[in-house]
Amino acid sequence: MLINSELDPYLWLEDVGGDAPLDWVQRQAAIAEGELKRHPEFDTIHGRLRTILNSQERIPYVTVHGGWYYNFWRDASHVRGIWRRTTPQQYGSADPAWETMIDLDVLANVEDENWVWSGVVFLHHGDRCLVSLSRGGGDAHVLREYDLDAKAFVSGGFMLPEAKSQAAWRDRDSIFVATDCGPGTLTQSGYPRTVREWRRGAALLDSPVLFEAAVDDLGAGACMDFTPGHRHEFIWRSMTFYTNELYLREGPVLTRIAKPDDANAYTVRGQLIIELRSAWETGGAVYPQGALLATDFRAFLRGERQMAVLFEPSPTTSLDGVCVTRSTLLLNILDNVKNRLVELTHGAHGWRARNVDVPAFGSLEASPLDAIDSDEYFLTVTDFLTPTTLALCRAGSDERTVLRRLPAYFDAEPYEVRQFSARSRDGTQVPYFAVLPRHACGPLPALLYGYGGFEVSLKPYYSGATGAGWLEHGGIYLLANIRGGGEFGPRWHQAALKENRQNAYDDFIAVAEDAIARGLTSAGHLGIMGGSNGGLLVGAVMAQRPELFNAVVCQVPLLDMRRYHQLLAGASWVGEYGDPDDPAQWAYIARYSPYHNVSAQRAYPRMLLTTSTRDDRVHPGHARKMAALMLEQGHDVLYWENTEGGHAGAANNDQQALMWALTYAFLLQQLKY
Repeated sequence: MLINSELDPYLWLEDVGGDAPLDWVQRQAAIAEGELKRHPEFDTIHGRLRTILNSQERIPYVTVHGGWYYNFWRDASHVRGIWRRTTPQQYGSADPAWETMIDLDVLANVEDENWVWSGVVFLHHGDRCLVSLSRGGGDAHVLREYDLDAKAFVSGGFMLPEAKSQAAWRDRDSIFVATDCGPGTLTQSGYPRTVREWRRGAALLDSPVLFEAAVDDLGAGACMDFTPGHRHEFIWRSMTFYTNELYLREGPVLTRIAKPDDANAYTVRGQLIIELRSAWETGGAVYPQGALLATDFRAFLRGERQMAVLFEPSPTTSLDGVCVTRSTLLLNILDNVKNRLVELTHGAHGWRARNVDVPAFGSLEASPLDAIDSDEYFLTVTDFLTPTTLALCRAGSDERTVLRRLPAYFDAEPYEVRQFSARSRDGTQVPYFAVLPRHACGPLPALLYGYGGFEVSLKPYYSGATGAGWLEHGGIYLLANIRGGGEFGPRWHQAALKENRQNAYDDFIAVAEDAIARGLTSAGHLGIMGGSNGGLLVGAVMAQRPELFNAVVCQVPLLDMRRYHQLLAGASWVGEYGDPDDPAQWAYIARYSPYHNVSAQRAYPRMLLTTSTRDDRVHPGHARKMAALMLEQGHDVLYWENTEGGHAGAANNDQQALMWALTYAFLLQQLKY
């Protein structure tokens, strides 16, 4: 094991700006592209994916502000993309008339910058917004004030240089800012630790500091609740990924909200909503892990603890999200990895619940048009084989108006979706989905995808790329709901934290073994894929059970778990993985760290490692070093690094099409008969 980082011969590959690593990157990428582009099905897949990703029939998801529907859009004519808007009436038509606000291709050309869209923050009921632009797709971005009426950036307006900033409007002439203000203003994770109130015309560095987090915290920021009659200013401090403090700001006074550190809390029309990640004993009652509570905000500040339980999990259910409209809360409940909606209204006699009549299949996502002023919300419905639909709904009603529907990007008729369960090493039942031909006669080429971390749930979704790039070429698709994710709430996630990380890997291995035992596939035809934490997952199980797979696709991964906390945002994930500088914690991390567990004495399935030079979240050095080490050990590894794209791995549709075409060509080459 390369336990001592000072003995690591590949540290030079962590130098993003150095000529030597970039020369190495370019050589390896050329080798990978040269081989995979020669695959007989590459051109067909690449062409199909470019068509799908640039299709004019994709759903233009929107954000509503001031009576306009805003959308960011990329296609073959707008490679970097356009930010545009239309009216609600136009959006409901077959061919909406869009008004361009910002053409990113034109802006990038004029300013000679590699701009990638990073999002927008609107001033509530205002004519201004804050536009974020990233160089090459990284998490760090510049921020500029934009005039929605003039359709132009505001000369002399609010503007921040490149940083991992957080900003929120306070009113038209002041914003809350957490950004890089020089030495000592960032945490060890690289996020801002000071919160300032920046008034128009003042210098940022002269603006008062409202709050300062600790250097070893994750970061800090601020936000507003603009609800009339319940307008509140909040400052938050994130100590770790899963613990935070929330403060109410009233003039110069900050009042800490007395919630559990690992709970999330926010206000909705005078009610304080609390999402529990662990059981909480308060006010003479015990509220269970994963519950959703509500209480009168001012009464809570006075010390009263009368809580209403809005949701209580069962062994198979968890809270997947909350959508707030003007008069309701919509609870998105996950029941054995299938969604349903419950609508809650609050009145003089407490909370009342109503089950919303929604499709009984697939995944649901509800998002408000305007959480303060409207009871309308968007409902997205999707599954593996049914093209996604976007509908307009109204609280209190089950009627829906379908606004947009994806076309069928592949023929779904030959396939079916089944849900299976695998028994993990400790006896835990782990569900997984399988998309396979009806009356399948295996073993067939299979792609097993997983994540298993940060309480992220993997749910059914429609993917034209998966259909056209994999299913239509004879493959089956498996999606594993392993521990570490959020499919069954906080308990499912916490079962794979730190010293329990191996549970996630055992679950993934169990799913692979179960699929083989059912005759769906075989070890020689089974490939695995994961990105980011999922890249760590597939790297770890490859090192542990190499005989179980014949292909590994490892995307923007963590792999060197000895140094992960020293690279970019890595320090913020100590709450997930543990601290490698603590010998007791390194002892269990070392047992699965992929970079420290591959050996020249073992045979491994062929591996495709992909990352991005501009990834400023997970350092590309993880993938570079793993590839270099395994190549030196004599293993068969392909390495491809995109020069831009950030943690997404690609900055535009054409780059996505190339990345996925290379990926599917690799999988077909390794797994197809």
